Amino acid sequence: MIERQFIQQKIKEFQIQEFLAKRLARTGYSHSEIQRTPLGEKIIVYTTRPGLVIGKKGENIQELTEVLKKKFNLENPQIEIGEITNEYLDVYFVADKIASNLERFGSKRFKSIGYRILQNIMDAGAIGTEIVISGKVPSQRARSWRFSAGYLKKSGDIAENKIKKAYASANLKSGIIGIKVSIMTPDIELPDKFILKEEPKKIIKEDIKLEEIKTQIKTEKVEESKEIKKSRTKSKNKIENVNTKKK
Repeated sequence: MIERQFIQQKIKEFQIQEFLAKRLARTGYSHSEIQRTPLGEKIIVYTTRPGLVIGKKGENIQELTEVLKKKFNLENPQIEIGEITNEYLDVYFVADKIASNLERFGSKRFKSIGYRILQNIMDAGAIGTEIVISGKVPSQRARSWRFSAGYLKKSGDIAENKIKKAYASANLKSGIIGIKVSIMTPDIELPDKFILKEEPKKIIKEDIKLEEIKTQIKTEKVEESKEIKKSRTKSKNKIENVNTKKK
């Protein structure tokens, strides 16, 4: 019974996330998180354009809360907005942006769209990235185009669990075009990465001798300057005594 409850909760969360992705498409929507609190369900919506999601005086959020109550039987859903600082390192935003650009400009400009967004991802600080656009682009036959830059792991634990991946689709006149985005963010630590450290310099006897000679020269110079000052003061005193006798 407990296992069924957990499965039902996860299915419900997935349905809510899928609904939000469709409802907030083309508004800079990235992803959402659902947290259960004593007051009710807390839904955090991450987006690059919080103004479009909130609406005028919070109208869009009020509509979303009412729809969530009726459609998913949520008692007290609380929607919060989480802003994304670096948008081009977020795979969901990038996939959604490619899809919106394809729907806006058409499939003929897919190369310029792919290369421009690829450059923006690398400029944002990504280690490596890959964009795959598949479908009837631009010919009548379905094929896939791959845009890649930097260093990207294709196998192992990092490729499966740490590299961020997202999928999106664009509805065009020629048909549906699939988009897959993979980004290797700079916070990923690679196991084969190593840093060379400089060895501490070994103290040689010759270096010690040179330092001793330098200190001796300094002391001798100081002593010579003191002696010169003393001789100058003596000569001044003698001249003053002679002048006083003449008077």
